Amino acid sequence: MSYSSFFWPLAGGLLIGLSAAIYLLLNGRIAGISGLAASAFGLTGSGISGLGVGFLGGILAGAALAASFLRFPIIEVSSSPVLLVAGGLIVGFGTRLGSGCTSGHGVCGLARLSPRSIVATVVFMSVAAATVLIMRHFPGGRS
Repeated sequence: MSYSSFFWPLAGGLLIGLSAAIYLLLNGRIAGISGLAASAFGLTGSGISGLGVGFLGGILAGAALAASFLRFPIIEVSSSPVLLVAGGLIVGFGTRLGSGCTSGHGVCGLARLSPRSIVATVVFMSVAAATVLIMRHFPGGRS
């Protein structure tokens, strides 16, 4: 394993954890992307949130900054646009239904030892592992 294949994921994870801790200390709230995205688009019932817009802007700016320093990956989309949009809508509905997304439950909820987040993260990871297993190793799945 090369140094960079170990360093960058570790650095990214540390920065996510640090930003979640700073957000909690400064705002007294959990930093979940689904909640902040909803507040940025005014879907929470209290209007458009400048904090949510800033958070999403920071994600986009961070991605642009990283892309300027790192080489661009080759992205190949093999699914139909209809399936991609449907999948995105289902994920969005699930994050609202589950009171958070993988980042909110997995990073912030686990750090607080929240029972709901522990269950949610176990379910997320189990379904992801089962999906990979089925799609990669059984007839009908892609290899």
